[in-house]
Amino acid sequence: MDQLSAGVPVVIHLETHIKQDQDVSDYSLDVDGQLVQVGANMYLRYLEPNEETGEQVPVTMKFTPNGEIHLTRNAEAELRLHFVSGKRVTARYRTPYGIMPIETVTPYLEADFKERPFSGNIKIDYLLYAGEQLVGNYKIRLHFTA
Repeated sequence: MDQLSAGVPVVIHLETHIKQDQDVSDYSLDVDGQLVQVGANMYLRYLEPNEETGEQVPVTMKFTPNGEIHLTRNAEAELRLHFVSGKRVTARYRTPYGIMPIETVTPYLEADFKERPFSGNIKIDYLLYAGEQLVGNYKIRLHFTA
């Protein structure tokens, strides 16, 4: 799509399933966003409401041609996750107290884009580690439509 370089407004539906120890939580969000192509990469950007502070947290998902996905959340603590199917990858979690090294293991990763109507389905299952300690098991399901 040629207009992607200028940005295309999209409607996003996001569902996140989180399992940490014995705690399980589900989160869903319906929000407007924008899809932009820069070079060979596509970027999905949206603002995620923070229910505690009422602020809007900028979130960006970067899709590379080789199938990798990068997720960045720029709140008080900046989270940068990198997903590569079947691999353990170092990521970064910048807190007000310093940078905490974390790692993701992504057993399942799928990004499917369609031309008409322009839409996408993203599925990411990942494990988050701090050192050798498993922090949690996460599933992200995101669908967008232009």
